[in-house]
Order: sequence, then C-alpha cells, then structure tokens
Amino acid sequence: MSGPGAVPDDERAARVFLGRVIEPGDEVAGRWVRQTGARGAVRQLLRDGDQGAPAGVSERRWAGLRARAGTADAARDLALAATAGLRYVCPGDTEWPGTLDDLGDARPLGLWVRGSPSLRMWALRSVAVVGARACTEYGAHMATTLAAGLAERGWVVVSGGAYGVDGAAHRGALGAGGATVAVLACGVDRPYPRGHAGLIHRIAEQGLVVGELPPGEHPTPSRFVLRNRVIAALTRGTVVVEAAYRSGSLVTARAARRLGRHTMGVPGPATSALSAGVHELLRGEAVLVTDAAEVVELVGDMGELAPERRGPVLPRDLLDPAARRVLAALPGRRAAPADEVARGAQTTEDDAVARLYELRALGYVERLGDGWKLTRQAVLSVRSGPRQP
Repeated sequence: MSGPGAVPDDERAARVFLGRVIEPGDEVAGRWVRQTGARGAVRQLLRDGDQGAPAGVSERRWAGLRARAGTADAARDLALAATAGLRYVCPGDTEWPGTLDDLGDARPLGLWVRGSPSLRMWALRSVAVVGARACTEYGAHMATTLAAGLAERGWVVVSGGAYGVDGAAHRGALGAGGATVAVLACGVDRPYPRGHAGLIHRIAEQGLVVGELPPGEHPTPSRFVLRNRVIAALTRGTVVVEAAYRSGSLVTARAARRLGRHTMGVPGPATSALSAGVHELLRGEAVLVTDAAEVVELVGDMGELAPERRGPVLPRDLLDPAARRVLAALPGRRAAPADEVARGAQTTEDDAVARLYELRALGYVERLGDGWKLTRQAVLSVRSGPRQP
C-alpha cells in the first residue's frame, strides 16, 4: 500500500521496515538514516558480512537492532494496514506535514494515518490542547470549551487521545462539528486507552488518528513521552489546560517552545496541584489564555484579535472627563459651594459651575441654596464604579 506522493515504493517499504527496528525519536538512528538513506540503512542492517555498527551506535545496540531487523516485514505491515484502512505517509509525500521536519534527526520515519482528510492541510491550521489525565471538572470544562471554540473558528484540535483533558478536547471539537486529530503512542489500529475505543473510532470517522508505530504495536511510558514531540511539531501552538509539576503535557509544551511554536497555559486555582505545572510555565515564556479567542489571537493570522476585555459600562463612564472630575470633587454626604468643588476638580470656579449645571441636567447633582449636592442616582453610580483616589 502506498500513500499519496512521488515517494518510490521501495523507499516507502524501507521506512516501514525501519519503523519495526528503530524506536520513535531516536536521534542517533535518525542521523544514520539521514546519512545513508532509508534503503541504505536497511541494506546495512541485513548485510550478511557485518562491517560494524554505524557511528554513535554501540556494538551491543547494533546487535539489538540487527535482531529486530530479522523479524521486520514491510510487506506484512503494509498488508495489515490495507486491511485496517490505514495509509503510510512519509517525507516526500504531498500529505507529509513540513512542520515535522523541524524535529531534525528526531523526525518520524513516517506516520500511519487513519481517516480521510489530508494531514498536511489540517496541520496548517491546528492547535494542540493537552493536559492532565486525572483532571478536575474545571480542567475538563476548560478543555471542552476551548476546543469547541477553536473548532467553531475553523481550527483543528490536536491531542493525544488519553483520558482527562485530551478526551475532553477531542469531544469538545467533535461536539462543535469541528475537526480533531488524535496522535497515539501505539499502533493506530489498536486504540489506547481501551476505554476510549469508541471515541477514537469516532475521531477516525470525522477526523484523523495518527501514530509512528506500526500496526499492532503497544504503548510504553517512553513512547508516550516521545509521541508528545509529534503533537508539538504538527501544530501552530500548544495549550496546557491542567498539569502537575511532572505532567507529560509539560513535555509537549517544552517541545513546542524549543520548536519556536506558541506555548500557552490556562490558569487554575493557586492551591491546585494540577495547576502547579501550568503556573510554572506561565512564570516562564508561556502566555496566559482563558478562551479560544485569546488562543487564536496568538496562533492565527494578523488581525484575528480577541475582543477587548473590560467591565460593564456605567453611565458616569460616558461623561466628559472634565465633568467626571467635578462630579468626583463633590462630597458624598453634604452640599459644597462651587469654589470648593473647583479646588477639588483643579479647575476655575466658572468652569466648575458650568459643569455642575450639565450634571444637574443629567440628574447627578442638585442645587441646595449656595451649594451643590450629589443626588441619590449619583451616589449609587459612584459606589458601583471604581474608587476615587
């Protein structure tokens, strides 16, 4: 089975073969493949007369790689993929996301893809939403609403398919009728965690499920960590919703920062251990975000600005600045003569009188003999507004 693009079948088969031999993110092996080419690396692994290990690879490790190569079978993997409805996308294919090349020698050999949309096109306008597996209700709510808001704005939500924040992000995007991608740390034909089998099947139907590992491969702790670099590289930015100090989602955020992507965090209670890692990010180079509009303002095109945030507009906010100064100069509990008001407002008595008559017309002050006094309306307006210095 071949993916889209002009990559020769033997080059694709060589990369599939090496996917059974080399672990994801192995930079030493990645450098070796870059220097010799995928087909050259396969020939070296299978050569009868062993001429020694590549540079940087110990003899013991080389023996292990040779042993793995003895059981690898690209034709079998491609046949399994065809049966499961998967395709293999690798560098050189038109569907290959160029952003993954930023990983250098840690770049995946290729990606197994389940789902019909173009991975490259979806990656162009995508955001990662990641966080704690054992998230709080607040974390799940924020992940869901963020993902739904991003999806409604035409952005693809990328996450890891795990419990907690990942699952909430995928569901939020799907619930909004949007696009989402799950990047797995196992073969994409065997959903993990098993409790998310239904969710991952739904993602495959409406979006994409991708992963580096060949069909049937199982996840391990190191594979979860290394999977996160793919999430970071695929997307324009990473949002961490909840994360403790040792959360794997912080690995994604740090990878995003190293790759020059936007790194964002959603704040939580200062007393929450599940927000401690996010707050540490925010003390560094991450940007605080609270909704999808603020995320898009960072990762989107010029002019995609979040709305200005401010409190409700009070009637007194609409007054001329000079009139507001005169209003603020009036005592709260008694009448004051015009000259006293003028001194408080730092203006002339004539100007103060003119402003006082404007304020009377608007219902803020009343005339009491030779003095001026705040009306009940004005007192309530002042109390509901910011305190005067």
